[in-house]
Amino acid sequence: MIARIWRGITSIEKADEYTEHQNKTGIADYQSTEGNRGAYVLRRIEGEQAHFLVLSFWDSVESIKKFAGEDYEKARYYPDDVKYLLEFPEKVEHYEVIVSAPTTES
Repeated sequence: MIARIWRGITSIEKADEYTEHQNKTGIADYQSTEGNRGAYVLRRIEGEQAHFLVLSFWDSVESIKKFAGEDYEKARYYPDDVKYLLEFPEKVEHYEVIVSAPTTES
């Protein structure tokens, strides 16, 4: 399994609206791509900015390419992202998942 990590920053005023936008674009596209095993969107408020980290899980590099294209290390953006994001990182990070800990019920 491969983990894909993307980071982005918005102004704090646009954080909630951007979260909705992410759900309608990137997260929806992840979910409809064969080989996607799920995704988490993490958000941290720091001063006047909202920092986002999107962590998605994939069966293989080939499944990531179905979402991102042949240059799968390049970040994928949507037209309306310019309304929200303060910067546009060019690359994402990929990690091989070597240990997966099952959740336990308390």
